[in-house]
Amino acid sequence: MEITILETRDINIEDVLVLYKANEWSSASKPNELYNGLLNSETLVTAWEGKKLVGLGNAISDGFLTVYYPHLLVLPEYQGKGIGKLILDKMQEKYSHFHMQMLTADGKSVDFYKKNGFERAGKTEPMWIYQGNEH
Repeated sequence: MEITILETRDINIEDVLVLYKANEWSSASKPNELYNGLLNSETLVTAWEGKKLVGLGNAISDGFLTVYYPHLLVLPEYQGKGIGKLILDKMQEKYSHFHMQMLTADGKSVDFYKKNGFERAGKTEPMWIYQGNEH
């Protein structure tokens, strides 16, 4: 298995929807908003096996001090093979020097992020107004 990591916006909505539906993310029910949101992120990193989109991650940032990672997904059959780490490493090439890198993790992703240097943000409580239903 050869995985290529790219910082590209050359993706199509059908591939994105396959990835999001496979992971049961509710944002797949808003395909146009999801696609435009990804394309308008400051950074979009994709993982490919040949021409097959197998993972992606995005970042929203002020460009200097703070970055937020909203999405990091890998097709379920490709999980546990280091692809998420490759995507995160690509993000770290760009953002490791930032004062604050933020994300929201739940379920099995908590352990993944802890293994990659993230920790609970002090005594903070995650808060949101959320339109989805998968949490």
